[in-house]
Amino acid sequence: MLTNCTFCKIVDGNISARIISQNDNAIAFLDAFPLSLGHTLIIPKRHYSKVQDMNREYSSAVFGLLRVVIAAVEKATGVKASTIAIHNGVEAGQVILHVHIHIIPRFRGDGAGPVHSMFKNRPNINPEEMDSMLERIKKVLELS
Repeated sequence: MLTNCTFCKIVDGNISARIISQNDNAIAFLDAFPLSLGHTLIIPKRHYSKVQDMNREYSSAVFGLLRVVIAAVEKATGVKASTIAIHNGVEAGQVILHVHIHIIPRFRGDGAGPVHSMFKNRPNINPEEMDSMLERIKKVLELS
């Protein structure tokens, strides 16, 4: 645990939170600054900055809790859809550097759009660049 991490302080009980559910390695609670009613966060109970830093045990715990809690959030809020978001690093908009998954209940006309609406200056990538990127990613996977 990091002493200056807000989410670690929630796990330790040093900051109060509206806890929805938890398991041995993950906890779900209402976001203190919600984008919609029922906006929920799910975090690992151990400090990890990015998703790829989590070990299998914590990853399974976080995503297992997500699967259960998202159904409850949607039913309780009366929505038929939600946005699941992870900001994985500062450049992606991560403010608290502790892995956290947002569950944001959504309804028609809520003013938010699909993830593609976030990017105003989308690149024009040609097929050769796409093929090159595909091969680079596959090569990295082979080496890991």
